[in-house]
Formats: sequence, C-alpha cells, structure tokens
Amino acid sequence: MSKVRLTREQSRDQTRQRLFDAAQSIFLAKGFVAASVEDIAEQAGYTRGAFYSNFGSKSELFLQLLKRDHESVMADMRAIFEDGESRAQMEARVLEYYSTHYRENDCFLLWMEAKLQAARDPDFRVGFTTCLRELREATTEYIRQFSAHVGTPLPLPAEQLALGLLALSDGMQFSYAFDPQAVTPEMTEAVLAGFFRRVVFGDASAQ
Repeated sequence: MSKVRLTREQSRDQTRQRLFDAAQSIFLAKGFVAASVEDIAEQAGYTRGAFYSNFGSKSELFLQLLKRDHESVMADMRAIFEDGESRAQMEARVLEYYSTHYRENDCFLLWMEAKLQAARDPDFRVGFTTCLRELREATTEYIRQFSAHVGTPLPLPAEQLALGLLALSDGMQFSYAFDPQAVTPEMTEAVLAGFFRRVVFGDASAQ
C-alpha cells in the first residue's frame, strides 16, 4: 500500500499532538520544572528545533496542553446537550459525568502541577489564571443551559455553582488520588453525586 501523504497542516498537527503527549508523560513523571525541552522533543521523536517551531517555550506548551484537556471536557459536556434526550435522561447523564470524571487522574495531576507552577512563577500564573477563568465561564454557561433545558431553577447563581462544583470535584480528586484506601471510588462518587443532587437538582432526599 502506498503511504498517505499528509498536508502541511496535518503534519504540523501530528507533530504538535506528539509533543503534547510526550510533555504530558514527562511532566507527570518528572514534574514541570525538572522536565526539559530536550526531554520532550526526544520522547516525541523530534529535535529541539521542531519543538521551537511549534511552541515558544515549555510554559506555552504546558498551557496549551491544559487547554487541550479543557476542550476535551467541554466536548463531553456539549454531547450531553446535543443528543436531545428527555429531562430524566439528561439529568442521569450529567450526574454520571460529574460523579465519575474524577477517574481521569492523569489530567488532574497535570492541573495540580500547573497550580504549583503558577504559585512559583508570576508570568505562568497569568496564562494559567486565564485558562481557569475560561473553564469556569464555560461550566457556568452549561449550568445555565442545563437549568433552562430541564426547567429546574438554580438555588444559587450559576457562577457560584460552577465555582463550588469545580472546587468540590478538585478536592475529591485530590483525596482519592492520594488516599484511595480511605477515600474509595464508591465514597468519592457518593459524595459528588449527593452534593450534585442536592445543590443542582434540589433533591432533599439525596443521601
């Protein structure tokens, strides 16, 4: 079979995705500070020059890697609204997504690494804060859409709900990641689902 020739844009996208994947693996293994551009390029199968033809710095790559994860999360949330399901089906899918997303531990640990770097580096903090705000704004909009679609009034402003639900998810992921024997998957999902039912659905009977 003849080899398919990629367009210049496809080739560049492939290079960037390989660099993203290599960076994610190395950041998780060594930490952002200890990882070098050379480490990332070598693991991806490219040269240092290929790295800098796609990213201005290691920090820029890291922020775009976080954005890639953020866009993946938003795509999952959009899919819930695009399927045209009934209220009960949509509520069940939203609840399942929120209560089980903590299982994506690799990306969660990347966000933890980014928070540490933002605390140390004011320049990185600017870009990271922008990324966090975009995540909260998108989550806020989906909460509004969910409320309008199913006809459930919100007990708090959507901005406050988004902030609280994201913070709770982060906290439970942290507890599960570092103490899984005490904070089991069953307990994690029960806490997330219980809070979501009470706060978003207004279900006072939720356990």
